[in-house]
Amino acid sequence: MRRDDRDEPFDDLFREIERMMNEMMNGADANVDFDSSSDVENGFGMDTHVDIHETDDEVRVVADLPGVEKDNIELECDGTTLTISAESDHRQYDERVSLPSPVNEHTASATYNNGVLEVVFDRAEQSSDISLE
Repeated sequence: MRRDDRDEPFDDLFREIERMMNEMMNGADANVDFDSSSDVENGFGMDTHVDIHETDDEVRVVADLPGVEKDNIELECDGTTLTISAESDHRQYDERVSLPSPVNEHTASATYNNGVLEVVFDRAEQSSDISLE
């Protein structure tokens, strides 16, 4: 017997639910810049979670990188954007995270434990007032 679309009456329903979930998840975190040209197998966004927490003194970025070895993680920051590049046996991650406020990238500290990357930055000094004489 030949299989056709009538064999799976719920395929259309599941595809629509998946489309709506992907649409909802792509708009869930405005601070994360998902590369729309990447597919599910190459990068963040579909199964990697990135959280950003900020206090008066610091900005903390927490990212899930399952299956990645510590030596295969590269981090770069320009003071406003954190770039996380990582590689495992099955995937390559390349994420640019817009930080909610300027940070002093020279004060960064990072830890990686059980697949969870945590990067902490001190907030950048606010510019001082300039007095006119």
